[in-house]
Amino acid sequence: MRHCCSSVAKLRANAGTLTSHGSNKWQSRRRELLMRFCGYIAARPQELPSEIVVETRNPLFVTWKIGKEHRLRGCIGTFNAMHLHSGLREYAITSALKDSRFTPITREEVPRLTVSVSILQHFEEAEHYLDWKLGKHGIRIEFINERGTKRTATYLPQVATEQGWDQIQTIDSLLRKGGYKAAITADLRRSIKLTRYQSEEVSATYGDYISQRC
Repeated sequence: MRHCCSSVAKLRANAGTLTSHGSNKWQSRRRELLMRFCGYIAARPQELPSEIVVETRNPLFVTWKIGKEHRLRGCIGTFNAMHLHSGLREYAITSALKDSRFTPITREEVPRLTVSVSILQHFEEAEHYLDWKLGKHGIRIEFINERGTKRTATYLPQVATEQGWDQIQTIDSLLRKGGYKAAITADLRRSIKLTRYQSEEVSATYGDYISQRC
């Protein structure tokens, strides 16, 4: 199952399908470029955390940010364990072109991009909804919405600290991300099933990628 890692940015409509021959050709080249850019990380095993071996299987997320302000441009991942290379091939494209909160990344944006790969580890079921630490744990919540349907949502460990949220603000934002629209009460928060996890992140700029190729 695919998951978006943050809902901070405004929702944007997906771009329309490009139909001209030139646009289709660029779409193909863009996909290849983004996969190679993201795959550059997997080609640097010496920079991966010591406990992460490229051949192992782990849940992972791919995050694209743009510019000096590192504005979020796309982030999607999976809690299913995947080999790093195949996971990067799939989620480099999915996060860059199919995150429904954003228009697909364009050719003009590529030189200003930074890509990060988060390898998720150490999953633990929390005792309660506050049984996790800001800046250390990512959290995945399960809750029942107003219609009686089970919903899930997640934030990577860095999201709350980047936004300056405390634990309650993070939980409430995550409930909204998961589609909960009614008033958020203390009873609702206490009903949440929360799983905490940690992640190791490796990042590269487009400049890093180009310099390695030269």
